[in-house]
Amino acid sequence: MLQRTAERILPLISIEDIYIVTNADYSELVAEQLSYVPKENILCEPVGRNTAPCIGLVAAYILRRNSDAVVLVLAADHLIRREEDFRNVLQEAIAVAEQEKNVVTIGITPNRPETNYGYIKKEKEAQEGQAAIVEKFVEKPDLQTAIQYLQNGNYLWNSGIFVWKASTIMTLLQQHLPDIYQHIRKIGAGIGSSQELEIIRQEFFAMRSVSVDYGIMEYAENLYVLAGTFGWDDVGSWLALERIKNTDSEGNLISGNVITTGTRNCIIEGGEKLIATVGLDDVVIIDTQDVVLVADKQNIGDVKNVLEEIRKNNRQDKYL
Repeated sequence: MLQRTAERILPLISIEDIYIVTNADYSELVAEQLSYVPKENILCEPVGRNTAPCIGLVAAYILRRNSDAVVLVLAADHLIRREEDFRNVLQEAIAVAEQEKNVVTIGITPNRPETNYGYIKKEKEAQEGQAAIVEKFVEKPDLQTAIQYLQNGNYLWNSGIFVWKASTIMTLLQQHLPDIYQHIRKIGAGIGSSQELEIIRQEFFAMRSVSVDYGIMEYAENLYVLAGTFGWDDVGSWLALERIKNTDSEGNLISGNVITTGTRNCIIEGGEKLIATVGLDDVVIIDTQDVVLVADKQNIGDVKNVLEEIRKNNRQDKYL
């Protein structure tokens, strides 16, 4: 998926203008999978601090090359089926972002009442295919609220795709996250020096964790959204597999050494060890070398709480 993310934008972006931000533990793997991307464009976070510091880091590097450069922020876990349509929307977003200090996000036209995504409410007056002013960002809703959003027609899924000038995001960091901005500013000043990597390490460990959605998007002015209908899916949840793969006659999606009886609408990913299920419905079972995850589908999004418990119990070295 990392390779596909890079390849689908190559008709728009030169190879030397592709930057990857990843955890330091994955730098060699990224370099192997994207061998054509300049190694100096693979930027490593010594510790995760969510999306605002991550975006600030790459903006600091791009600013040294071109302060007016338009930056596309793309996650590597997105499935996009109609790539030409996707690029067309990006071109529209670039045109809007080039004007003044505009910020553009891509919203996905919903086709179901989804409770696992955040939403963007756009102005009603916007014409089809044109950028609309963002009225507000909305948290993940309950099912009844999601149904209302779908019926309303002015709500889009928040894809987490952003388009802006490098100088614009730095201005927004300075305005809305001044503490993060000061850390990024120190990193920018150290780029090219013999202490570059050490400065990044020190500043990242000193930074707090904050997402660009909470820290900037909810407060930014000149914020626009373009609706996308290019076959998008966020493959960040096990439930996404049911949307991109075929289920059997009982509604199950099964892989590996699995035997089921009376089991319906389940996702089971196994390996060599036999998994046998009896009388299950709407359950997710994922068997890996170190961990077995068992969850009700309705609560699969709460796996983040399990990860937090692992961290609290100092077991992340083995399981994360």
